[in-house]
Amino acid sequence: MNALDATSTRPYLIRALYEWCTDNGLTPYIAVMVDETVQVPRDYVKNNEIVLNIGFDATSSLKLGNEFIEFKARFAGSAREIVVPVGRVIAIYARENGQGMSFPGPAPSEQSSTPTGTALVATAPAATPAASGGDGNVMQLVPDAAPSRARGKTPEEPPEPPKSPPGKRPSLKRVK
Repeated sequence: MNALDATSTRPYLIRALYEWCTDNGLTPYIAVMVDETVQVPRDYVKNNEIVLNIGFDATSSLKLGNEFIEFKARFAGSAREIVVPVGRVIAIYARENGQGMSFPGPAPSEQSSTPTGTALVATAPAATPAASGGDGNVMQLVPDAAPSRARGKTPEEPPEPPKSPPGKRPSLKRVK
């Protein structure tokens, strides 16, 4: 089996972090990039994203599958069926302390265009075609700054993250 035939690690990591949260008495939340494949109440979607509590107390019939996360939840007192493709989950974290993991956004084939700030760059062949069993070319999504490094320019240093005031609860912030 080669790397291209392997299943995604995302559903396994989501299940592991869900279990870690529940084992430690924390509330697991998922952040989801919403499109037409995501079945959630649209009234709660902001900027094509929604954050869902997937804790035991907030859901019933929770199924964390390899393709979909499915459960029933109440929104404003009304029971709803929620179905989220695993590929649309962009983060899972604990509400109480913000610890968790973020994932890359949906693959370009799942979106209408390449995300802003990202360019397709061809890299050197990973191996000879005979050794890899393919054509040996690798395409990789890299930030726009990477091509300038290849031309000999030095990228500017990334800014330091903002300091949160003491006593304030940490939060997950998605940077585009």
